[in-house]
Amino acid sequence: MVDERTMDKYKREAKELGRESWWLSWALDLTKEERSKGKTVEVGRGFFETEKRRYSILDAPGHKTYVPSMIGGAAQADVGVLVISARKGEYETGFEKGGQTREHAMLAKTQGVNKLVVAINKMDDSTVEWSHDRYKECTTKLSQFLKGMGYNKGDVFFMPIAAQQLMNIKDRLPAGVAPFYDGPSLLEYLDNMQSLERKVNAPFMMAVAGKYRDMGTMVEGKIEAGVCRKGMNLIMMPNKEKVEISALYGETEDEIQLGQCGDQVRMRLRGIEEDDISPGFVLCSPKRLVHNVKAFEAQIRILELKTILTAGFNCVLHVHAAIEEVTFAALLHKLQKGTNRKSKLPPTHARKGDSIIARMEVTGGAGSVCVETFEDAPQLGRFTLRDQGQTIAIGKITKLITDDAA
Repeated sequence: MVDERTMDKYKREAKELGRESWWLSWALDLTKEERSKGKTVEVGRGFFETEKRRYSILDAPGHKTYVPSMIGGAAQADVGVLVISARKGEYETGFEKGGQTREHAMLAKTQGVNKLVVAINKMDDSTVEWSHDRYKECTTKLSQFLKGMGYNKGDVFFMPIAAQQLMNIKDRLPAGVAPFYDGPSLLEYLDNMQSLERKVNAPFMMAVAGKYRDMGTMVEGKIEAGVCRKGMNLIMMPNKEKVEISALYGETEDEIQLGQCGDQVRMRLRGIEEDDISPGFVLCSPKRLVHNVKAFEAQIRILELKTILTAGFNCVLHVHAAIEEVTFAALLHKLQKGTNRKSKLPPTHARKGDSIIARMEVTGGAGSVCVETFEDAPQLGRFTLRDQGQTIAIGKITKLITDDAA
């Protein structure tokens, strides 16, 4: 999708900075900071089309300092492409305890990315040279790990690639390069994936992932349910502001007539100021407003914990694009391993590896959060809990505690 002239310019600029081999990454890392560091900081957005499909790329940061941005990116995705380095040493670093490969696979699953393409990259490296043994070593460990994360066999597809040489990206590998792999190229595989079921007939709902000013108030995000078009009246939650879509855009600069469930869109809104919106607000159809609650019950799996967890424990909740401080108000049940049967008595504490049902309260600045139960709207009902820079738990909302129920 990038023309030759622009690519030549990238090659030239990269060379001037002494990063000659990195020119390709400049098509996605657009900010100066990202180019000088050579790593993605925010979620980069790209867009391209093949004969069969239109694609939005959300290039999520891999570095552990930027995990909150990665969570926001994954929450908007349908399919994950997990890129793994086959180079000796690099694969091991990413995969060992505390490595980013593990955390990213887990976060992708938590955020509802149920299909994963695992691209084993740098297969052309001098330490690898398209070795079948090395490929097997990388894929065997990973497939066991992904199975443990809840990915079924049919949900994960492995393929060898050499991205900088553009091998197995668009065209299949030339004969003889990797006799052990005769599958499709990355784009061929993505083009032939089954389309996901879309809730096109449901009332409109979209979590706001970002906002900015551009001849008015602009918001962007992924449509979770329903359709929208220019001139449509919506409600911005939680402030219940009435807004109107005055312009609607897809991935390009051109206006589009219609946005529907699953699409990444940007829209200009009339009736609200940019300062009055925060990421994590939700645009809804007046017919069905998203719930805005101070507390909820959830089923939570504890992954990493330095101490034991008791009522009163504080951490940070990441749910769709919202980030809020929360407290474990009460531990209600412990779930038996294997059967998920609830304990009769509330547990006094929980530790790493436990699954529990707990009551959570929002304690952060807003004091409430826009969510749904996992059953009603999975993308607005699944969440991640983080504390001191690490992911400690994942969960799904089972019951909303509304003021009338309190």
